[in-house]
Amino acid sequence: MQPSQPSSSTSPVDAILPAQQMVSYGLQHVLVLYAGAVAVPLILGAAMGLTSAQVVLLINANLLTSGVATLIQTIGFWKFGARLPLVQACSFIALAPMIMIGKEYGLPYVFGSVIAAGAITIAIAPIISGMLRFFPPVVIGSLITVIGISLMPAAAIWLGGGNPGAPDFGSTPNLLLGLVTIAVTLFIYARFKGFVGNVAVLLGLIVGTLIAAAFGYTNFSQVTEVAWFDLSPPFAFGMPAFGAMPILIMTLAMMIIMAETTGNCLAIGQIVGKPTTQLTLANAFRADGLSTIFGGIFNSFPYNAFTQNTGLIALSGIKSRYVVATAGAIMILMGLFPKLGALIASVPRPVLGGCAIVMFGMTTVAGIQELSRVKFEGTKNAIVVAVAVSVGVLPMSFPALFAQFSGPLKLILESGIFLAAFTAVILNLLLNGTRSEASAETSPEPTTPATSAEQRA
Repeated sequence: MQPSQPSSSTSPVDAILPAQQMVSYGLQHVLVLYAGAVAVPLILGAAMGLTSAQVVLLINANLLTSGVATLIQTIGFWKFGARLPLVQACSFIALAPMIMIGKEYGLPYVFGSVIAAGAITIAIAPIISGMLRFFPPVVIGSLITVIGISLMPAAAIWLGGGNPGAPDFGSTPNLLLGLVTIAVTLFIYARFKGFVGNVAVLLGLIVGTLIAAAFGYTNFSQVTEVAWFDLSPPFAFGMPAFGAMPILIMTLAMMIIMAETTGNCLAIGQIVGKPTTQLTLANAFRADGLSTIFGGIFNSFPYNAFTQNTGLIALSGIKSRYVVATAGAIMILMGLFPKLGALIASVPRPVLGGCAIVMFGMTTVAGIQELSRVKFEGTKNAIVVAVAVSVGVLPMSFPALFAQFSGPLKLILESGIFLAAFTAVILNLLLNGTRSEASAETSPEPTTPATSAEQRA
């Protein structure tokens, strides 16, 4: 069975696939993002000393609002939504600022600053999107490459077991489980075409989980312990409070999120063959802002696109935004029916890590492919790429490098994607100027990873 092929007048991004494929492909996205999606409320809850019931409320609220945010970004309405296959979830960038605000001012100020920062993001979206002209192929390629590389620590943590402080982290069983998952995923991907090959990640996760269960490395007991239905009411922690300093801190976080949204939109645009325009970027920013406002009302947090899912799109070749919208619908169901979320949470972290190695690597490949279009001879593009990529990987290669800094500056320095984008833009302007030949492409058409479904079918 093969994915339905869009007509000549329909972009693959706008293709609506058969229901079975939509659900299967959408479920893949949910499985990839789940661990990261619930991490923010878990960490914030622990830092704020919340009860188990309050943490569960945050998780359910997060899943519900993540689904709504994904629908806004993928389907869109009026001037909201990039209408690209972007999976939305809570941003890790906002985690440190929220903990800072929560400890100093309290949770009502956290949610108040989230709401205010979301509104500010909507207001400044047209201004920030105007900076797209500073992102020629040499900047885009460097940025996408850094995005892929920056994901590898997450893959390594999952592969080791999910908790670096655990006694069994990096144990032989965990590593073997991850390697088996990689082998199964690659076998399915290489040997099968069409629908089966495109759900290689999903099948790899299922097989890996079954193997783990057979050897006693996972269980499904938590599924029976959670409620069937639960709905997070708005303002469950009290009415939001607004303060100048908390709003300023959260707005800075949103500025960094907007930089990462730029990178994610550019990456997805290149992968699906629909390059990002200034209008697309402005609509994406507005969607982030609206989702963030919605999150603040329903006890959740700032939102942006999850980079992890970019690699899945590159690997599977499924470019439809409606597939990702289906993932959003599944997340809404998970937020309303906790048993479904508990079932998905039963996937062992080493299994996720095995699949992540393949998927995240594909994001890096997309960046390399974009750089292959860049003219290096007779330009300063090589040094732009070299320095931008090197600076971008510093925070994840050795996090302690910026441990002496604090506050907003530390927030900026810890974002490798922001550092890469800033460095690439500045160096390109200084070394290449605005000369078109400096950033010239070697081919007129955007490239997409050679793993697309069309090529594999």
